[in-house]
Amino acid sequence: MIELVDTHCHIHFADYGLDPEQAVADAVNDGVTRLMCIGCTLPDSKTATQFAKNHKNIWATIGLHPHEGSVYVHDHLALQQFHELASHPKVVAIGETGLDYHYMHSTKVDQEKLLRFQLDIALEHKLPLIFHVRKAFSDFWKIFDEYNSSKQPIKGVVHSFSSSANDLEEILSRNLYVGVNGIATFAKNPDQIEAYKRIPTDKLLLETDAPFLTPVPFRGKICQPKYVRVVAEYLSKLRGEPLKKLATQTTQNALLLFGLE
Repeated sequence: MIELVDTHCHIHFADYGLDPEQAVADAVNDGVTRLMCIGCTLPDSKTATQFAKNHKNIWATIGLHPHEGSVYVHDHLALQQFHELASHPKVVAIGETGLDYHYMHSTKVDQEKLLRFQLDIALEHKLPLIFHVRKAFSDFWKIFDEYNSSKQPIKGVVHSFSSSANDLEEILSRNLYVGVNGIATFAKNPDQIEAYKRIPTDKLLLETDAPFLTPVPFRGKICQPKYVRVVAEYLSKLRGEPLKKLATQTTQNALLLFGLE
């Protein structure tokens, strides 16, 4: 039986839409033995941490999504509480954090401040990061490169990759991992599909982003962690790579980057 890791899901959301305990059980039955619940707000990060605490095979990240920039940058009490969460033993990364210029729910200035705040925490606690970057790579790399150094390199993953081969090269040149989810199964852009083929196996992570981005052929249903196997099977065929080899390497990648047991 192959072993997989869902490195990015939100089944701890109060409005997830499915029984999270059943979702975990179904995932394990399909070979998805480890899950990571990703925080997007302070309350959400607290919930993810508690959910992970109650499950041996689940870990949490704490994050303030770029959409939340204008909510948090001036809320010093919330930022302090967030900072304190980073010491929790089940917290294995900071994020998702980054820049999102697609919806612009927060100003660029506030998004940048919130990103810098989380970069500082990650470096302080020596934690990797989960990056969300949408239509903002140019500005993102300027900030990333300012923080990154040979003495204290930034470790992490650009999650939900759906960009070009050029953006992929920028990611790989900084020694970051690439997170791929159900978007890959319904991608139409030839450059995007080519990029999925080019991701080195030792830099690939699998994810679902559940309850979002349900893969083909389950579009229209609530996404759940067991569908990470669907993503793995799709990439295996696309890349001409044995499923077991891809599963083994991506699992090793997740364990290495996040320190999962």
